Amino acid sequence: MTDSDLYVSLAVLGAAVLLSEAVRRTAARLFPGAHRVYLLEAASTFQLCCCTHELKLLGERARLGLPVGLTLTYTMTVIHLLTFREATCNPSGALEGFFRGTSSTRAAVVVIACQFGAAVAAQFFASSVWSLGLSDIHIRHQRFGFRCFDPLGGTLLEAAAVELGCAFMVQAAAMHVHKLDQKLRAHFVAAVITALVYTGGSISGAVFNPVLAFSVQFPCSGHTYLEYCFVYWLGPALGVVSCILLFEKIIPFLSGTSTIGLDIPAVQKRKKTQ
Repeated sequence: MTDSDLYVSLAVLGAAVLLSEAVRRTAARLFPGAHRVYLLEAASTFQLCCCTHELKLLGERARLGLPVGLTLTYTMTVIHLLTFREATCNPSGALEGFFRGTSSTRAAVVVIACQFGAAVAAQFFASSVWSLGLSDIHIRHQRFGFRCFDPLGGTLLEAAAVELGCAFMVQAAAMHVHKLDQKLRAHFVAAVITALVYTGGSISGAVFNPVLAFSVQFPCSGHTYLEYCFVYWLGPALGVVSCILLFEKIIPFLSGTSTIGLDIPAVQKRKKTQ
């Protein structure tokens, strides 16, 4: 990979962030209430998926060195966390708000629909950019018809277990990050995610987000749709649920204390969608 290839990919990442930020700012100014939340979810999910498409291509085709790959992962995660505002970009967040009673059924369904719609839009955006042939990496990828291959480096059970464990750790970080200073929160969560990508990336890709996996991993050959659902949907869902049960039910029960609700801004702000 040449330096120009890396610069082109960085430009694509920047363009995706700037485009999404323009939509977020427009939504904040022109659309009140629930509609603003829906647009924020769509724009932020679009940004997350677009950037992940490009980072994945860099990792697979350019064979980035480990320090460069992890640095990009960490940097982009910090940017995502600082720009997403209250958007979760994850169906688990919408479902969590619904089961906690902070979001209506309709709001949860619309949010998830926006997320999946944005995930599909990101696929078209990525293929459109790659079709321009701006770098050798994009040209080679175009020659293969933008195909991606088996993303699993282990068995289905191993990959599902990795996704479960990653989702558990990210949920645990989200539940306790409020204890840190405001300036450190994004960096802490980004460090956790980067560590998880380093640890489990070779087995499942360490996606731990159903809508992100739908955009990035599901189009790949090697496994059936149901097998991908088992790994990338059931695994993370069980990870989130088990984490919430552990910290809100099991530990308080064993310690004899009352259950305390989460202090997660994204969950609390779902009230706006009611």
